[in-house]
Amino acid sequence: MTSLVSHLEKLTNARTVEELWDVHSRQMETYGFDRLMYGFTRYRTSTGLGDPQDWVLLSTQSPEYMKVFFDEGLYYHAPMLRWALANNGACSWRWMMDMNRVDNLTASERRVMEFNKSMDVTAGYTVSFRSISERTKGAIALTAKAGMTQDAVEQTWTKHGEEIIVLNNVMHLKLLTLPYSGERNLTKRQREVLQWVGDGKTTQDIALLLGLTPATVEKHLRLAREALDVETTAQAVLKAAFYNQMFVMDQDAI
Repeated sequence: MTSLVSHLEKLTNARTVEELWDVHSRQMETYGFDRLMYGFTRYRTSTGLGDPQDWVLLSTQSPEYMKVFFDEGLYYHAPMLRWALANNGACSWRWMMDMNRVDNLTASERRVMEFNKSMDVTAGYTVSFRSISERTKGAIALTAKAGMTQDAVEQTWTKHGEEIIVLNNVMHLKLLTLPYSGERNLTKRQREVLQWVGDGKTTQDIALLLGLTPATVEKHLRLAREALDVETTAQAVLKAAFYNQMFVMDQDAI
């Protein structure tokens, strides 16, 4: 129990996404899950998951695996992703195996399973996190070590499943509080002008506050909109806030 509390303390005190992911992935490896893939979107719709560049995507899978599974879009047909989008909680990959046996998988889903088998991604669990909005969804795939059978995974889950679920939930909730840019990087000045807009300041106000010309402020706002791939400044403020890039404290000062 002491070690579990100590680990929870490390998770909750992590100051960056990178630190959090490192602490979490090391702990999951002690349970036999050495290849993780976490995904979260705030832009889910009835027809898709939003622009992948806006996702939070973290993985300890190999670059070779991610190139095919993610970059080539294989994830879109993954059976366990289908399960995660429709459910909350934890699901054994035995469900996927059972689906394959009764021939309920599509040709695209079978291709995913064949690829996973070729990469020794054959045993594990998926945890789907409960959402508070219909636009958000997060899940993590816990892949067991190469050579580990699903039966062995089930034995581990019987003994440690509850704490594994709790640790993944804590990791997920903590991650939502940390700044994350992904592919959408803002400069310090772009964040600054967006923050002033968020405080209700006009372009002229911001120019006076920062000692800039209104035209320069408009330029930074335009570049921020382009970086975040949105049309309006209001959308830029919202997206920056979603990813905790607004009013960010200097990590050295925390």
